Amino acid sequence: MNDTGSKQAEILIAESSPTQAEQLKYLLENKGYKTACARNGREALAWLAKNLPTLVVSDIMMPEMNGFELCRKIKTDPRLRALPVILLTTLTGPEDILRGLECGADSFINKPCEEQYLLSRINYILLNLELHRSATAEPGLEITIAGEKQLVTASRIQILGLLLSACETAVRENRALQAAKKEIGEALEKVKTLGGLIPICAKCKKIRDDQGYWQDLETYMTRHSEMTFTHGYCADCLSAMEQGAAGKKRP
Repeated sequence: MNDTGSKQAEILIAESSPTQAEQLKYLLENKGYKTACARNGREALAWLAKNLPTLVVSDIMMPEMNGFELCRKIKTDPRLRALPVILLTTLTGPEDILRGLECGADSFINKPCEEQYLLSRINYILLNLELHRSATAEPGLEITIAGEKQLVTASRIQILGLLLSACETAVRENRALQAAKKEIGEALEKVKTLGGLIPICAKCKKIRDDQGYWQDLETYMTRHSEMTFTHGYCADCLSAMEQGAAGKKRP
């Protein structure tokens, strides 16, 4: 259970994928949040016309009305504008961050989202609800993104939250990239070691089977991979065995 009184918090999920919506619903309800689901921005607005949740979590890529437009309509509605909005996205460029700022989003989270990170962002926003509610839009704040100056009207707390979430996402992705590079490096080292163990005949290019070489190779590959071995005869050996058997039958 979160420390933010999550039993009273209700989260609207706007997600076009039924599978992903159900996953989010299951995750949030297991943490004690109430949830409601909409398949696109229009359905979300129709639901919001009759209900006022604590928070909105919305995908960006949706039919009929995308997440940017949904967020913009929420933030320009006097009744809804204090409602925090988290955008779930596969978009990561500076222009996407700018669009998030322009529509007044409070946080960006990349898809597929890590459950604990999503929960931590929700918890952070709920802990700072009063700041969000009291924050006012700037008459025109000039910021620089990707070397270009842009004028945005989001509140300073929204700008800070969105840029922090974008920065956190970049750090997490860089860590994942470094971990992947390390795994690839380790795999290459294993391949190099394995290559050094394979005894190839200089003439016929077949794997030699003298001095127990094959057993060494099989043992190594079994230990360092999920490979399993089946034992049979190659065509040459099978032919030789058949010829030998035929020769023995002759008087």
